[in-house]
Amino acid sequence: MEAGLQPYLAASRYIDAADPQVAATARRLAQGAQSREDVVRACFEYVRDEIAHSADFRRNPVTCSASNVLQHGTGFCYAKSHLLAALLRANGIPAGLCYQRLATGDQGAPYCLHGLNAVWLEGQGWYRLDPRGNKPGVESRFDPPREALPFTPDGAGEGDLPGVWAEPLPVVVASLEACSTYEEVLAALPDTAIDGAVSWRP
Repeated sequence: MEAGLQPYLAASRYIDAADPQVAATARRLAQGAQSREDVVRACFEYVRDEIAHSADFRRNPVTCSASNVLQHGTGFCYAKSHLLAALLRANGIPAGLCYQRLATGDQGAPYCLHGLNAVWLEGQGWYRLDPRGNKPGVESRFDPPREALPFTPDGAGEGDLPGVWAEPLPVVVASLEACSTYEEVLAALPDTAIDGAVSWRP
């Protein structure tokens, strides 16, 4: 494995892959898998389908770390991406975080960040996947080598933040940790300038 991937295997405060419950869940999801892609699919579909998106389901509390998301069964897109990264890392699969900047309405300001994941697939490299949760008009799948993401940031001011992050952006963590209810998060969604970036690159 490439040395540069080591940060994407590490356990940390928010991607706490070594937490006993996170590790146990990762092992359970990997049972019966015939390939690494099978493990990725199982972890992805678990977070996408079994962890409620806080805004979609109007669920509290506000979660941030992977273990906290797993404990409460809910999280915003950012927190769900922390859990997926932790489950994959616990299974020895390099995983990181990606972000998109999207308009919160039909077009134009205000904007917010949207959190998703990238996983390292042998023979392909970084592949993005989005566990935020499906709903009418919003669908995400694990379908390599083709990306199947729910959002395409092609409006004015929108874009993909370049790169794969080993740790959450500070602005994301600050927003989640400053809020105690999902309503408060919705009123203070994190955002950052992307300096004109409009296409993703690892």
